[in-house]
Amino acid sequence: MSTSASGVSQTSARLKLLFLALVCAAPVIGSYLLYYAAPPEGSKKNYGELIPQVAIAALAPQPGVPVPADLAPVAGKWLLVMVDSGGCGDGCTKKLWQIRQLRLTQGKEMDRIVRVWLVDDDKVPGEALRAEYNGTVILPRARFPELSQLPATGTPRDHLYVIDPIGNLMMRFPAAPDLNRVKKDLVHLLKVSRIG
Repeated sequence: MSTSASGVSQTSARLKLLFLALVCAAPVIGSYLLYYAAPPEGSKKNYGELIPQVAIAALAPQPGVPVPADLAPVAGKWLLVMVDSGGCGDGCTKKLWQIRQLRLTQGKEMDRIVRVWLVDDDKVPGEALRAEYNGTVILPRARFPELSQLPATGTPRDHLYVIDPIGNLMMRFPAAPDLNRVKKDLVHLLKVSRIG
């Protein structure tokens, strides 16, 4: 009799211990389930929209092939790209200012970023504008035909884009972006990246 009573009390003790462990683990398990089943608003780390890997052939390094002279400034760098007319109205000059400021906010990492203005028409930017935004690489649309197909909610002129050092279009920012949030994305990219 004592053996069966002892077995029942051990089983009872084990069940109590298992129940206690489940009660303690339930909040943790529940929080994981809720987080992944219905993620909280704002849980996304990045502000910019990630773009599935789209390679830009002209920017992708080719082993044993020298980099063309006009692409030397952008080779192996993170590119902050804007698209606009060579005539450059108010919206265009605002974007030029934004990409210059975003690069400057990166501090010692700013040399890893190159500002690129993709001119999407046949107009040539004026000398005064070139001088004011010196350091911005200006490329004609003929140089990158695939960039005319940049993913956009309106037109490519509405966004700022990031291209990684191996030539992949990887992120776009919305029209009228929050520059502080763009800056945080760039800081994070440069921090975790070993390239560029």
